[in-house]
Amino acid sequence: MPADLTPADAFRHAPNAEGEPIRTFHPRRAALGERRTTALTDLFPRLGFSVHDPDLGLPPTTPDGLLDTVALFGRTAPVVLEIGSGMGDATATMAAADPGRDYLAVEAHLPGIANLLALVDDAGLTNVRVAHGDALDLVRRLVAESSLDAVHVYFPDPWPKARHHKRRIIAPAHVALLRSRLRLGGTLHCATDWAPYAEQMLEVVAADPGLTNPHEGYAPRPAHRPVTKFEQRGLDAGRPSHDVIATRTR
Repeated sequence: MPADLTPADAFRHAPNAEGEPIRTFHPRRAALGERRTTALTDLFPRLGFSVHDPDLGLPPTTPDGLLDTVALFGRTAPVVLEIGSGMGDATATMAAADPGRDYLAVEAHLPGIANLLALVDDAGLTNVRVAHGDALDLVRRLVAESSLDAVHVYFPDPWPKARHHKRRIIAPAHVALLRSRLRLGGTLHCATDWAPYAEQMLEVVAADPGLTNPHEGYAPRPAHRPVTKFEQRGLDAGRPSHDVIATRTR
């Protein structure tokens, strides 16, 4: 990060240019506080990268221009892509319980990036890296086909208004892209507490020719996915969560 900029000023999203895919998120700004500002300043240069901004540091790449996960994590291990890691609670908890896999968390909103960095540091985790920016952009440009062990999309923005449904990340074209980056046998795991979106998730997964839903409908809640504060608020408000899990079979 340039020395003359504060994190709040340095971490920005480039405007969506004409002809580029519609973003599935709306950038928001929020106060960071001292703990999160310190985490960004001290930890992001070592544990993070920007999807789009060279000034913040781009990820290591292989000679063919793809994401070099061995250089990024310092080892060869299965990689889990966390799209929209929120405040990072679930990512940190799962990574701590799953040291044999590496977790790449991609988040568009700065407070979540900062909070996850702080959690990773507090727990002494070595198998988590964070990326700031558009996860789909990262996947399109830099993630090799058949290279991921799993993709997690937990509680994405439901974009409830009909005119905004085109922004939902769980849509046929996006799911086809994510499936292509999974290894055979790799899993796509989605979760939402917005019932109409959950129904769409089931439909999109069922229609993808390379994915198989072993549960046919919603999956039983997996023990490895922790209940976050965000999810608990939904449960308290009477919105149960739905998990959709599919395996790449072709």
